[in-house]
Amino acid sequence: MMQNYCFYLDFGNNLCLLLFSCCEESVGFFSDSTAENGSPALDYFTFSSSIADYLKSASLVISHAGSGSIFETLRLGKPSIVVVNEDLMDNHQSELAEELAERKHLYCARPQTLYKTISDMDPGSLVPYQPGDANTVAKLINRYLGFPDD
Repeated sequence: MMQNYCFYLDFGNNLCLLLFSCCEESVGFFSDSTAENGSPALDYFTFSSSIADYLKSASLVISHAGSGSIFETLRLGKPSIVVVNEDLMDNHQSELAEELAERKHLYCARPQTLYKTISDMDPGSLVPYQPGDANTVAKLINRYLGFPDD
């Protein structure tokens, strides 16, 4: 069975999505392939108006730890490794990524630990993410502001 791996990378203003396809029976990560020359089949681009179809076809998504990337992947129920950019102000990505990793919704890595995370991960141990219901909070805010209950 074919496995698709989606790497969603953020290089400042340049977003790049890498898609690897290879056989399930591969020894190591991406060692077998479907490409004629023996390398993993690879597709990439720096811009797409929607990456949803690519994410839907992926067996694993590796992305930066931005909240949009994280929640888009979690909503699709895809196993995910998020890589924290520690150079960002206040290291804000790590709080969300580490909390979701602690709850076993995804794996959290740093650039220097990504290889080990990939090697050690067990996607079957991840717990599906269930989004919360914002209606209760919205009603409380509306009451506080003096708006009538609907």
